[in-house]
Amino acid sequence: MAGWGCRGVPVPSGGPHGAGCRQPWWLLLLAWLSLGCAGGTAQGPALGTPVRVPEPPAPARPRRQPARGTWGPWGPWSSCSSSCGDGVALRTRRCLRSTEEEPCTGDPRQYRLCQLQGCPGGSVPFRAMQCSLYDNKPVLGTQARYRWVPFHGAPNVCDLNCLAMGHNFYYTFGRVLDGTRCSPGSSDLCVGGRCLVGSVGCDGILGSGTQPDACGQCGGGHDTCLFVHRLFQGTDPSSGYFGYMNVTKIPAGATHIKVTDKSRNYLALMTSDGRYVLNGDWSIAWPGPYEVAGTQLHYARAPDGTETLEAPGPTDEDLHVMVLLQEPNPGIEYEFWLPRGHPQPGRVDTSPLRQPQPRGAGSPPPPEPPVTPAPAPPTQPRGSAMEPPPRSPPGWSVAGATAGQCGRCRPPKGRSQRIWHFCQSDFVFQGQILAQRLVGQETRYEVEVKTPYRHRFPLVSREYVWVPNICGCPRLREGGEYLLMAQRHVNYERTLNRILLQDNGYARPWTPREDRLVREAAQHCPQPRPP
Repeated sequence: MAGWGCRGVPVPSGGPHGAGCRQPWWLLLLAWLSLGCAGGTAQGPALGTPVRVPEPPAPARPRRQPARGTWGPWGPWSSCSSSCGDGVALRTRRCLRSTEEEPCTGDPRQYRLCQLQGCPGGSVPFRAMQCSLYDNKPVLGTQARYRWVPFHGAPNVCDLNCLAMGHNFYYTFGRVLDGTRCSPGSSDLCVGGRCLVGSVGCDGILGSGTQPDACGQCGGGHDTCLFVHRLFQGTDPSSGYFGYMNVTKIPAGATHIKVTDKSRNYLALMTSDGRYVLNGDWSIAWPGPYEVAGTQLHYARAPDGTETLEAPGPTDEDLHVMVLLQEPNPGIEYEFWLPRGHPQPGRVDTSPLRQPQPRGAGSPPPPEPPVTPAPAPPTQPRGSAMEPPPRSPPGWSVAGATAGQCGRCRPPKGRSQRIWHFCQSDFVFQGQILAQRLVGQETRYEVEVKTPYRHRFPLVSREYVWVPNICGCPRLREGGEYLLMAQRHVNYERTLNRILLQDNGYARPWTPREDRLVREAAQHCPQPRPP
């Protein structure tokens, strides 16, 4: 029979544990948790207590920023603060704003350097002139009179600090005039009582910080410029080639020009009208600065043969870069900047240049005009100082050498021959044979110049000496040191400029005795011929 359980919950009678008032387990657990929470051991509210969740704060309403005023146009530039030397001009602008608007941001004043001529010699310096304005005027509340000169030991260099002559005190007469140098020997200027250090832009305005771009345009961006950087690797000409070869054309308007060659060849430079500026007409120039195309070119040559041409630009005419070859071209690197849209040179410059065209030494020579032979030296008694050397056999020529008809070598001998060859030669030097090479029907020797005794034209430390035959006359062996007497050879086309040692030229092994004899021979020559 069912009975009523605790709290009115009906339960069946005769359960497994007998009759009685039994609470369900979940009710006991709930009561225990309620008592535990009420004991205060927990930090939160008791179970079943309603909890109020705080509402998130309302977003702050943006504060309205007051508007700022706007600048009016710049006024005209004032007159310069000085009549010569350093000086600045000033212009101002007004801030246009209402009473509710904030002041304008920026400077209402702007200063510009004046383009003035230098002051004449003996002029009073600008700061000294300002101090002298107070000469013999009462200062310091007394009637004492002084003469004043600039004093540079005060803390603020842009104050007009003047020292009383003959006394040990100085006085500050306010600020110096704008455009006064901050200190002697400095390029920085005082403006508004402040020393502006290196803040003049390319626009001449102090504090603008405007810089020229790579093309030389003041305030331009590099995206308006084009960078040209290439390596010229012209194909090797025929063996024995010696002469000029085109490298590239640098157009007018180029900036930051740099050309580098790392060889025994020589860089050359020609203007647009065909005039050589550097290393032209087979004449090697000295390293140093050169004025060309409206800019200054710096030519450098290192002991290892490395050459560089550098110029800031911009150039006001086209420049043609060439190379005077003495050996195969290992590569010539060049770079420069151009304004974008400017015509740039092609990788193969085919523009005609007014210059000698290259020709290999072994190619057939061009027809040459008749040349009046030089008069032979007057006949002298045997043993005299000017006896001419023996002549080659009639009919002997390079063509004869080609056919295998090499005659017997006839080296010059005796004191008179030595003196005659010395006085008639363009080059006399002690040299060591480094290498030998047959080129066509000629022999080319690479020679290291040890001691020059005579050279009417430039002579470098290593030269090529050419012998117009392949017969081994005169006899020169690799590694040997010789006293050589040779001529300068320039052909009719002016494409060859060489040191030529004739088959009957003077070439004897170098010894201390030869050194003494050749120095004695120099005393018997008439005055030298003009080059």
